[in-house]
Amino acid sequence: MKPARLIILGVAVATAGLAGVLAMNMASRPPQVKETVIAKKEPTVNVLVAADSLPVGTRIQPASLTWAAWPKNSIAQGSITDDQRPNAITELKGTIVRIPIFAGEPVRVEKIVEGQGPTLSSLLPSGKRAVATEISVATGAGGFILPNDRVDVIMVRKGDEGNFITETVLTNIRVLAIDQQIEESKDDTRSVVGATATLELTPDQAKVIAVAQQMAQRLSLALRSVADAQEADTAAPEYLLNGGSGGNSVQVIKSGTIVKSSSSPVAQ
Repeated sequence: MKPARLIILGVAVATAGLAGVLAMNMASRPPQVKETVIAKKEPTVNVLVAADSLPVGTRIQPASLTWAAWPKNSIAQGSITDDQRPNAITELKGTIVRIPIFAGEPVRVEKIVEGQGPTLSSLLPSGKRAVATEISVATGAGGFILPNDRVDVIMVRKGDEGNFITETVLTNIRVLAIDQQIEESKDDTRSVVGATATLELTPDQAKVIAVAQQMAQRLSLALRSVADAQEADTAAPEYLLNGGSGGNSVQVIKSGTIVKSSSSPVAQ
């Protein structure tokens, strides 16, 4: 037999032997089992949520609310659950929304109030007072002040020498209503040109604005940024409460120019 044929035959035999060894190894291996990862489901609790967006002043009806499964470890304090109040949907009928609630948002107890009384008194937080002051387009930021906006109250009055004195008497005050409107208009026009603005005040601030209305040539509302909503809003000038004649940050204006500015209290 020719040497070439012997080589080819040898290669063929070796290949066949190798294939047989591989086949035997594969057959002897145990079958591979796929590992199945089972995700552990977090326990949930049914939480009362708004079925639709509920603006300020809305009187809640059963159709306004629904139950939704909520992760047990993510429930915010004040939320209403079905194990605590299973009849909450019927129990809350007639209550009034004090702070806007969006669709799907949990209904928290601090955002609603009992609705037996008039609407505006139901919206007032405990310890606060509602006081109205006259406004116009000129004194109300051109009509762009809306309910729930924040404003500064600026007083302009005449000084002893006939000059005009301007002073910010209240700061960061929440507007409860413009005329009798307690929420933003739902039409395309957002501005509200009203004759009165109702402000949310502390008892001392209510006294301040009552005095300022008597002293002032004009009271103006200066619209503030929504970013200022968390700033303190309880300050009240002592001199207006005690019958003094001047206070902090008083500016004297003559012929349209500030000629005097005081940053310290005037002696009483």
